[in-house]
Amino acid sequence: MNENRETMQPNIVFLDQYSLGGADLAAIRALGAYTGYETTTREELLDRCREADIAITNKVPFDRATMQALPRLRMICVAGTGMNHIDLEAAAELGITVKNAVGYSTHAVAETTIGAAIALMRQIGYYDRYVKTEYAGAARQFHFGRTTYRLYGKTWGIIGLGNIGHAVARVAEALGCRVVYTSVSGVAREEPYPALPIGELLGQSDIVSIHTPLTTRTRGLIGAAELARMKPSAILINVARGGIVDEKALAEALDAGGLAGAGLDVFEHEPMEVGNPLLAVREPDRLLLSPHNAWSPVEAIDVLIDCILRNIREYLERH
Repeated sequence: MNENRETMQPNIVFLDQYSLGGADLAAIRALGAYTGYETTTREELLDRCREADIAITNKVPFDRATMQALPRLRMICVAGTGMNHIDLEAAAELGITVKNAVGYSTHAVAETTIGAAIALMRQIGYYDRYVKTEYAGAARQFHFGRTTYRLYGKTWGIIGLGNIGHAVARVAEALGCRVVYTSVSGVAREEPYPALPIGELLGQSDIVSIHTPLTTRTRGLIGAAELARMKPSAILINVARGGIVDEKALAEALDAGGLAGAGLDVFEHEPMEVGNPLLAVREPDRLLLSPHNAWSPVEAIDVLIDCILRNIREYLERH
């Protein structure tokens, strides 16, 4: 900040504070002159940030033109981990600091991944619905309307062995799975699990889970050709970013029996567009969907708020 503003409180604008689920933001408010908006459209962004020193955003995008039009803006604080909606190159050129929240959702997303695998392999949705609608007064004690499988002894393939991928690997291994992984970054590291090319991983795995950022390298990573390499008995779980998986190809694979099931917490467009092919899959029990909330247990949101506080405080101390 310049000399005239050193003693002034920074103007802090939170553009989509609804994304923290109504959490107490008092500690963030206390850091400066705070303005919070539940949601912000692209059209509203410039007016709302014109006097901001620090902008907090979960999913409101900042492109080069937007940042160039905001000469006062010095920091973008991402209320999440993914930064694919921020033009990082432009921010660096313009001297705008960008900080995200690292690691706050690791355990939450790993738990969602494991839960999705168990739910699909044990057909929990189907059997819950059966008991609530048909089991009372049924002629037989046991019902075998859907075949179920155990995790023990299965091969679990992980695409992207970062913090979340490692957490999933540890739990999967504890449940008796053989864990393999593929690195999409191209960086070779020593890991306790076998590294496989993605094609081999897809062909060998009973469960494939995706835990990699959305980049030019990973966009469209799993399409029709890749799905065709998977076992018909396998399941695919994507808790990373929607653009990694071709949703139309996935719906077609499920309908054709080329895949046993899929669990998705993320989508190409969020909210999903009306007419998304996943919503018309012929056997809905093959598909488990959630509205990008794998990260959002209250405990994880508390950690996220702490990350935002730390990022802003550290920036203010340096400037």
